Amino acid sequence: MNRNDSFRFAKALVALAEYYGRELSEGVIDLYRQGLQSYDIEAIERAIGAHLQNPDTGQWMPKIADIVRMIEGTTLDAAALAWAKVMRAVGSVGQYQSLAFDDALIHLVIDDLGGWPGICQTSEDELPFLAKRFETNYRAYRRRAGDVPKHPHYLVGVSEMSNSAAGHRSDPPRLVGDPERAKRVMLGGSSAPRLQVSSFGERAAAEVLRLVERNESAA
Repeated sequence: MNRNDSFRFAKALVALAEYYGRELSEGVIDLYRQGLQSYDIEAIERAIGAHLQNPDTGQWMPKIADIVRMIEGTTLDAAALAWAKVMRAVGSVGQYQSLAFDDALIHLVIDDLGGWPGICQTSEDELPFLAKRFETNYRAYRRRAGDVPKHPHYLVGVSEMSNSAAGHRSDPPRLVGDPERAKRVMLGGSSAPRLQVSSFGERAAAEVLRLVERNESAA
């Protein structure tokens, strides 16, 4: 959050607490800010409004998890939406292009399942089983909250695999979903070896992101 967003956030949270007859210390406000910092202030304000109008949960002051749930829906809903996003990318991007989603958990789950090309090469008969595995793993990671391992910077496509083996450069990854969040996912990733983690460090990730932004400005 920038300075203006932080002010809006604190103002909204203090007003919310006052509505429920509560007082919040600066420490508690900071906890809420840290727990919700990955979301836009507009999304947080909408979630607070939705909570206030909810006949089931609106009787109590929302915790961080309650606001996140209002923003993203239930874990079950989020897993299904994440799988739908993956399937759209299979059709629009394909197996050859490397890509970065705007959701780090998608990177983790696809990495667990063997990597991006394998997802794209799955037959129609096997897709329902793959979808179930994806959604099960996705929900498990979401429930772990802060205990989630570092995700790959981005998912490597067939072309980059071939080019890397031959010592050639590749096009920067495509950004899928919200471009700014996808960039944050790339910069927040890890080069630690998992199944399909691209083998480069933080400086290289920043360089790839610079290429992505150069391509965006040239488009």
